[in-house]
Amino acid sequence: MTTTADTSASSSSLADRAYEALRHRLVMLDIAPGDVINEAALSAELEVGRTPIREALKRLEGAHLVVSYPRRGTFAANVDITDLAAITEMRQALEPIAATRAARNITPELREEFAATIAELGELRAGLDARTLIERDLEVHRLIYRAVDNIHLQETLVRLDDLATRIWCLVLPKIPDLLGHIREHISLLEGILAGDELAVSALAGEHVREFEATVRKALA
Repeated sequence: MTTTADTSASSSSLADRAYEALRHRLVMLDIAPGDVINEAALSAELEVGRTPIREALKRLEGAHLVVSYPRRGTFAANVDITDLAAITEMRQALEPIAATRAARNITPELREEFAATIAELGELRAGLDARTLIERDLEVHRLIYRAVDNIHLQETLVRLDDLATRIWCLVLPKIPDLLGHIREHISLLEGILAGDELAVSALAGEHVREFEATVRKALA
């Protein structure tokens, strides 16, 4: 017998699945800025009902990844380069806190993941396509955020990182050393494993500053 609670949980799970799938497409610009969001097409493609799609879109609107207009529909949010300074300001304040907390509180399970990620980053070689590298960058940031013992901080960092990645994807063709930027994470991850809170705080802040400088240079 299916209960109301079972139905609610199933609906929530479908909405979560739709949210994650759509968020990734929006962040990676697979759904281009300004494109209309076709609920019917997404419902068919993701094999979920219209209700989970709408629930996902509400969350995405709260994350500033889509915008809705009465009687017009829902669209992928534009990438506004003028937001870069505000995003950087927030990330410079929060990324060092996240790295410090990760260094202080990393669990044995996460320690294994960090070690494996360091090894994988060290094996990255020139010639990899930009998308693969950007997705690797996202994975590294999410790993650090998962080591933070503060759900509110985690959620804020993910939202800011999503917005920063959209800007990153917009200027990708003009980034000369994307591989080098991704490899910068190795020192940060090693510092977290070593529990060096001062070092990782400085490295996290520098990484954010370098990101902004790289984007601005690409736009010059």
